[in-house]
Amino acid sequence: MCIRDSYICTDTLTGLCSALHDAWLENRNGEAGIGLRGRIQQQLFCQYKTVVETEDKARRLQRMVKRYLGYNAYWDIYYALLSDDQEKGTEVFRVMQEARTIKDSRKIMDHLGNPDVAKVFAMSRCVSIEAHMYVEFIRFRELENGVLFSEITPKSQVLTCIGDHFSDRFPLENWAIYDKTHEVFLIHKKQEKWSLVWGKSLDPEAAAAVSQGETDYACLWKEFFEAVSIKERENPKCQQSHLPLRFRGNMTEFSCEGNREPSVS
Repeated sequence: MCIRDSYICTDTLTGLCSALHDAWLENRNGEAGIGLRGRIQQQLFCQYKTVVETEDKARRLQRMVKRYLGYNAYWDIYYALLSDDQEKGTEVFRVMQEARTIKDSRKIMDHLGNPDVAKVFAMSRCVSIEAHMYVEFIRFRELENGVLFSEITPKSQVLTCIGDHFSDRFPLENWAIYDKTHEVFLIHKKQEKWSLVWGKSLDPEAAAAVSQGETDYACLWKEFFEAVSIKERENPKCQQSHLPLRFRGNMTEFSCEGNREPSVS
């Protein structure tokens, strides 16, 4: 096996960009890899380096990518780093190395004949599609404290991809989206910018304490959902192509809870 350095970081944008920053400074002309903490398969002849993760390193790396590879490549790399592929950091590093070998580095993502470029492009596309799906399929519920709350179970870390959409859609609301897969919250306070919160646990009781109005509207929505369905024309395979099963667990219309009659005031 080739002797190489492996830079170990957390599976976050700050961690991955910090690792790419260090790998580029120390090993841009050599063989190097980016490993995710807790997901490393030890190999012979590899030197493992734990990365010191900082926002400053991440910003410097992002500025460099924007300057030399262009904004189109930057967004492809950004989305690829949000994917659930454990080799994503290494693939991005190789794309950065490949960009040095072509005449116009800003056209690196056009070189899909290169397997590393093709892999990064494919990862970026998968994350973009999943983020678009969640823009369509997220269902908020109103809690007793007035906060709009939703839970999702994405494969990729899509919260930063959908934050601006819901911030523009609900600028005057307090809302939160919890990513159960990666255990992170997307928080928005009314008339403020959204932010991510890591290291906090979800309180199941608080998340289940919905307002009376929410319960009533959930019942009405389910009744409408059933009423517009024509059983004789149901096509499960076609439905799954438009709304895959993995998205349905957190959607109101597929929930078994709250099937009581709505109150009438």
